[in-house]
Amino acid sequence: MAKGDKKDKKAEADGTVNVCRNRRALHEYEISDRIECGIVLVGTEVKSLRDGHANLEDSYARIDNDEVFLIGAEIPEYLYGNRANHKPKRTRKLLLHRREINKFAGKASEKGLTLVPLRLYFKDGKAKVEIAVAKGKQAHDKRESMKSADAKRDIDRALASRRKR
Repeated sequence: MAKGDKKDKKAEADGTVNVCRNRRALHEYEISDRIECGIVLVGTEVKSLRDGHANLEDSYARIDNDEVFLIGAEIPEYLYGNRANHKPKRTRKLLLHRREINKFAGKASEKGLTLVPLRLYFKDGKAKVEIAVAKGKQAHDKRESMKSADAKRDIDRALASRRKR
């Protein structure tokens, strides 16, 4: 790997390699419960993900007929693919055990809750998606969370500058 390689930077201690994160979801939603699930992909999608190309903005998960599907996630076409290349925004099936689907279906069916993908990553060579049960934040909730994040940042800065003395 080259010195400034993306995969080298994104590799975490537990052996996962992040492909993309849904930062907007953390701002727009209040996250309550998370779960890791596999994803059904075709070959060119895997190659595109290994290159670090994906987008989870405006995507969500839906439960249909006791199966979970990822809708609106964009995995761009593989640059060196041929005519058998995949469609970038196709619906993809997520792999979960039946009891996990039932547990999440009960939580997600409550009023105001939805399933939101948080990140897409490789773990032990397999593509995984982290989805969460989330509730949409109101504008005042967003402002409140921004204020608390700013206050925490200021406190951390003050403590760091005090330690340096």
